[in-house]
Amino acid sequence: MAQKIDWDNIDTVLLDMDGTLLDLNYDLHFWMEYMPLIFAKKHDLTHNEAKDKLFPILRAEEGKLHWYCLDYWQEKLQLDIATLKQDVAHLIQIHPFVLEFLEQAKAHKKRIYLVTNAHRKTLQLKMRVTNLESYFDGMIVSHDYKVAKEKQEFWHKLEAELKFDKAKSIFFDDSLAVLKSAQQYGIGTIVAMSKPSSKMDAKEIEGFINIETFEHALIK
Repeated sequence: MAQKIDWDNIDTVLLDMDGTLLDLNYDLHFWMEYMPLIFAKKHDLTHNEAKDKLFPILRAEEGKLHWYCLDYWQEKLQLDIATLKQDVAHLIQIHPFVLEFLEQAKAHKKRIYLVTNAHRKTLQLKMRVTNLESYFDGMIVSHDYKVAKEKQEFWHKLEAELKFDKAKSIFFDDSLAVLKSAQQYGIGTIVAMSKPSSKMDAKEIEGFINIETFEHALIK
């Protein structure tokens, strides 16, 4: 797939975090297993009973800003979500070839921005664990814009802040809804991550360049 990326005509690199740079296994384990376990203990439920109760509540906010907001879930579930996230921080892992890709992009004088829906508390935890922050010219959190990447308003605000040429920009993400939003906005090159979690098989996202790892996006 690397041949489909015309690096000579790209000056700005926009990167999602969870499932793109970092293994989504951490987030999936936290929300699907660990947090329900803590909720079960608090309310004297079995693990499965807790999941049955929690998952519809979580799914109702999917794709909205609340879905990504630790403060919202802390209040809604009466759990210290930010502290609980630290309990399983050992699962936070950088995907293969990410460091090589970031070093190459920096060496080629590309502007590099992290563009995430993750809550700033989550971002701070993950940067502390991974030490990736120094690679970025900036880190944009959708909560600062009060709108998620799934919405066109996000991209308008992003362009206004970063002053990038969307035709000469490349965006990497693992969410179909977000990829479609970036496509609708007119980002020049869009790449789908087909293997966001190390614990899941790769799954092609139709309509986009697909890569399993950043080995296939290295700048030649």
